[in-house]
Amino acid sequence: MNPLLMEFPTEFYTERLVIRMPKPGDGKAVYEAIQNSLEELKPWMPFAQNGQSEEETESNIRESHASFIKREDLRLLIFHKETGEFIASSGLHRIDWSIPKFEIGYWIDTRHSGKGYITEAVQGISDFAFTELKARRVEIRCDSKNVKSRRIPEALGFTLEGILKNEGLSADGKEPRDTCVYSMVK
Repeated sequence: MNPLLMEFPTEFYTERLVIRMPKPGDGKAVYEAIQNSLEELKPWMPFAQNGQSEEETESNIRESHASFIKREDLRLLIFHKETGEFIASSGLHRIDWSIPKFEIGYWIDTRHSGKGYITEAVQGISDFAFTELKARRVEIRCDSKNVKSRRIPEALGFTLEGILKNEGLSADGKEPRDTCVYSMVK
């Protein structure tokens, strides 16, 4: 089936969270979260290496919105259900609709870390992928040195399939890094 013709929700919920596709106007909240979290994001996220303006962040949000509609990449923004406050960014990336398989990525506004929000969101996103998108495989890949990121798939029962040696570069591009590949299959 042509992914463009697939109908599925653009928003879903977990116990404490609203998880939805990005919409024009979300850039301001995402920009503020990035600014508040730069020190924690820099070791792991290439986008955190160079300063981004609020306008550039909004442009990125709009590109993500279009990619979601075109089913090329399903970025998802995470908000607190009661307060509406932006908490984190995640999504289903590196999509192969022929299987279908997806890779979950995530980062959190530092002001909200340590409260279990990412674990809850990744569980919800995994459930969404298997239920709504009929996924046969969901992966989480992360730098082997990113202990906090590794805890998420481990807590949710993903299988560590392997560690790819010198598979990528550090977020700043200065040194080789190993990548952990976790998966959950149907």
